[in-house]
Amino acid sequence: MTGATDELRVYEGVRPTRTGDTALESQGMAPIPEEHRYGGVYRMFTVWFTPNMELSGVFTGTLAVVFGLGFGLGLVAIIVGTIFGSLPVAILCTWGPRTGTAQVPLARLPFGKTIVLPGTVQWLSSIAWDALVGLFGGQAAQLLFHVPFWIGVAIVLVLEGAVSVYGYEFVHRLQEWGSAILIVLFVVLSVRIFQHHIVLPHDTVHGGTLVAAFVLMVTISLSAGLSWASYASDYSRYMKPTTSRAGIFWLTLAGLTASYVWVETIGLAGASVLSDQTAAGVRTLMGGGFLGVLALIAIVFGSITSNSMNDYTGSLAFQALGARVRRPIIAAVVAVIAFAAILWMNAGDTSGKFENLLLFTSYWIAPFCAIVMIDWHYNKDRYTPSFLRGALAFRRLGNGWPAIVAFVVAFGIMVPFMNTSIVVGPIANALQGADLAFYVGFVVAGVLYYVLRRIAADQQAKQAVTPSVDAAGPGGPEL
Repeated sequence: MTGATDELRVYEGVRPTRTGDTALESQGMAPIPEEHRYGGVYRMFTVWFTPNMELSGVFTGTLAVVFGLGFGLGLVAIIVGTIFGSLPVAILCTWGPRTGTAQVPLARLPFGKTIVLPGTVQWLSSIAWDALVGLFGGQAAQLLFHVPFWIGVAIVLVLEGAVSVYGYEFVHRLQEWGSAILIVLFVVLSVRIFQHHIVLPHDTVHGGTLVAAFVLMVTISLSAGLSWASYASDYSRYMKPTTSRAGIFWLTLAGLTASYVWVETIGLAGASVLSDQTAAGVRTLMGGGFLGVLALIAIVFGSITSNSMNDYTGSLAFQALGARVRRPIIAAVVAVIAFAAILWMNAGDTSGKFENLLLFTSYWIAPFCAIVMIDWHYNKDRYTPSFLRGALAFRRLGNGWPAIVAFVVAFGIMVPFMNTSIVVGPIANALQGADLAFYVGFVVAGVLYYVLRRIAADQQAKQAVTPSVDAAGPGGPEL
C-alpha cells in the first residue's frame, strides 16, 4: 500500500485552509484529508449559478425559435430540459464531502486503467467549452478595449487562466463576487430587451415536426446542465463530511436551474431583437453608451467565471489519466490550447459549430453518469479519503472492462438517435429531428454496466477459489 500511496504524492501540494485563503493551490487530484475541509454549503448555489450567466446561454435560448417553437413551448422545453440535466450534477456534488475527491479522478475506480478514454474526452471537452464561452468573451473584450479579436481572446484567457491556476478557493470566491455583479447586469439586460417592445415568438411548425422540435430543445437545454456532471465533486471536495447532503443537492439544483432558465429565456423572448448573436449585438441592444459598456463587462466577466472552471476541471481530468504533471501547469495549458479553438469558432458558421460542440461535449456524459452512479450505489460505504488514498493509485487499478465496454457500446447505440449538423442518425431522422440520444445512452449504459459488473464479480469469485495451474497441474479441475 505504501508504494501506491506514494504514487499520489505528486498530486498533493498547498491547499487552501479557510474561506478567503487565496494562496496558489498546488493540490491536485489526491483526496482532501478530512481535517483540511472547510466552506459553507451556500457556495453550492453561487458556484453553479454564476458561470452560466453568460452569452452562450442566451444564444442557446434563441435556438428554440430557430427550431420553430413559440414562447410557451420553448419556455417549457427550457425548464424541463434544464431540470433533468441538472439533477445528475446535484447528485454527484454530494459525493465531494464524502470522498474529498474530484469527479473524473473518482471515476478511476469503476473504469480502472481505461479511465484514459473518458478522462481524455473530459479534458478535450474542457477546451471545447472554453471555445464556446470564450468566443463571446473575446468579442466583448475586443470592443471594450478597442483591440483586435485575437488580443481580446488573449485577455480573457489570461484572466481565466490566472483564476484556474490559483485554484479551488479563488474559483469559489470569484463565483461569489460574480453572482451579485452578474445578477444586476442581467436584470438590466432583461429590462432593456423588453423595453424594445419585442414580439414573443409563435410556433412556426406543427404536428410531428413541432413535437420533434420540442424534444430537440429539451435535449439541448438538458445537455447544457448535464455538461457540468463531470465537474460536480471538483467544487465540493473541500467541504466537511458533515455538510448537509440535502443542502448541497438543492442549492446545486437551484443554482443551475435559476441561471440557465434565466439566460435561455432572455434568448427565447428576445430572439427577434437578438438577431446579431454577438457581443456587438448585445451592446447595440443595450443602447450603447454606459449601459453598452456594462454589457460588455458582463460578457467578459461571465466568460472568465465560466472558463476558469473549465480550466480547473480540465487539469484534474488530465491528472486522472496518470499524467504526473502539477495541476496549475495543466490548467494554464488548457487555457492556451483554447486560444486556437476560439479562433476556429470565430472563422465562420458559428451557429452550426456552437450547436455541434454543445451536443458533442455532452453526449458522452450520459453513459458516464449511469456507470459512476451504479458503482457508487454498491461501493459508497467504503469510498472514504483513507481508502481512496490507496485505491486511486494507477498501479492498483483494474482493467475496468465492464465500465469501458458499457461506455463505448452505449455511445455507439446513441449515434442513430443523434441530431446535429454533422450526424443525423436514422432514428432521429425518422422522428423528424427529435434527439433521444442522451436518454438512450443513459439507460443502455446503466443496464449493460449492471450486468457486466456482476459477470466480472462472478469471474473474480471463481478465480479466488480456483487452484492455480501449478497446484492443480495442466489437467487440473475446471469450473
